[in-house]
Amino acid sequence: MGDGYDLVVIGAGSGGVRAARVAAGYGARVAIVEEYRVGGTCVIRGCVPKKLFVYASRFSDMFELAGSFGWTVDGAAFDWKTLVANKDKEIARLEAAYVSGLEKPGVEIIRDRAVLTGPHGVHLVRSGRDLEARTILIATGSRPKIPDIPGRELGFTSNEAFHLEALPHSILIEGGGYVAVEFATIFAGLGVDTTIVYRGDRVLRGFDADLREGLDAGLETRGIKRIYQTNVRALRRQGRDVVVSFSDGVDAPFGAVMFATGRNPNVAGLGLEAAGVEVGEAGIAVDAYSRTNVPSIYAVGDVTGRVALTPVAIREGQAFAETVFNANPIAVDHSLIGTAVFAEPELATIGLTEEAAATHGNIDVYVARFRPMMNTLSSKSERMILKLITEADGGRVLGVHILGPGAAELIQLVAIPMGMGAEKADFDRAMAMHPTAAEELVTFRSPTYRYRGGIKQP
Repeated sequence: MGDGYDLVVIGAGSGGVRAARVAAGYGARVAIVEEYRVGGTCVIRGCVPKKLFVYASRFSDMFELAGSFGWTVDGAAFDWKTLVANKDKEIARLEAAYVSGLEKPGVEIIRDRAVLTGPHGVHLVRSGRDLEARTILIATGSRPKIPDIPGRELGFTSNEAFHLEALPHSILIEGGGYVAVEFATIFAGLGVDTTIVYRGDRVLRGFDADLREGLDAGLETRGIKRIYQTNVRALRRQGRDVVVSFSDGVDAPFGAVMFATGRNPNVAGLGLEAAGVEVGEAGIAVDAYSRTNVPSIYAVGDVTGRVALTPVAIREGQAFAETVFNANPIAVDHSLIGTAVFAEPELATIGLTEEAAATHGNIDVYVARFRPMMNTLSSKSERMILKLITEADGGRVLGVHILGPGAAELIQLVAIPMGMGAEKADFDRAMAMHPTAAEELVTFRSPTYRYRGGIKQP
């Protein structure tokens, strides 16, 4: 294949792979350039291996519950190296599937680093080769943010967490978002003494308050310590431990320190200035069709700073290919996106929080709290939460928030009727399936409380 292409994609993550594959399916000559591994953060060192690690960490809870169901679990032991090896095997399988999915429609995979040289030019750093493309798509994703503090090299991020040689005896995780609470769940479930330090007053800023409180209680139950309204000022080595200096003046040693303080778009060293591509604080600036200010250059996924979720990047990549290579203009709707946090307890949400919904007019709020059935034969007192927020008097469903087992699976299904504009009566028409947790969503009769004129009322 020559050096001229209809499309050159920079970055073989979820969004870039989808765009390349679909564009090639429409007859375009496509090359995709990737300097690391095909699959991107989600597949290689993100949501997929993380979910596998979460599964591993949940066995400690299951062993605890086993006795209440008559099981005796003796001699159970965990081996970190076995988990890592099996995870690596699965990731390799997935990467091979991604490669096959690209090669089948004829996409050329180039293992190199790409730098823009202009609106239609791409230079390959390792090989020295120069490519020309009618259209260029940037899908380089994002990378973990590391605080600029003394001793920062003594900490690690989620990238390295999947490849630790051994579990530390204790760990401090700085951050209060998805990554922080999910890895706190993982490490604690695998027996590591775990602490979260976060500058805010509670983890998961921006989520519904009931879910934040419920997760905080769940972390407490699992022995995960939280240090709020504090951050890390410096790290220093002391023997095999890392001593952390906190902003409140306290110093304390930990076996390891992990930074989960957000992510930055991968824009450095791409040659964006040479190509004249506009970059804002959040990332590459694009319009509704993922087009930059340079007509021949597009961008999708985390690098744009819109919504940093893998399914969003995939949808944007699909829409890009439809728009540019199938004469079918599609603008992705980012207004109603469900999201899940695979902590323990698990939580998931879609739509408006109670606080946000109360600013949109009169609303009704329905809340159910109960022990998951799995726990009822044991002494575990943890509560599940299901919350339904609607417009007043049985109007449109504005938000659904769930904390507890299977929360993500439930919200994925709830997203369908919400996307169709479902009202409370539509939920009521569904026959309850008993005994399930989800039946609570279709059996609410009276609001737990209401907001009228922005004021909470019983």
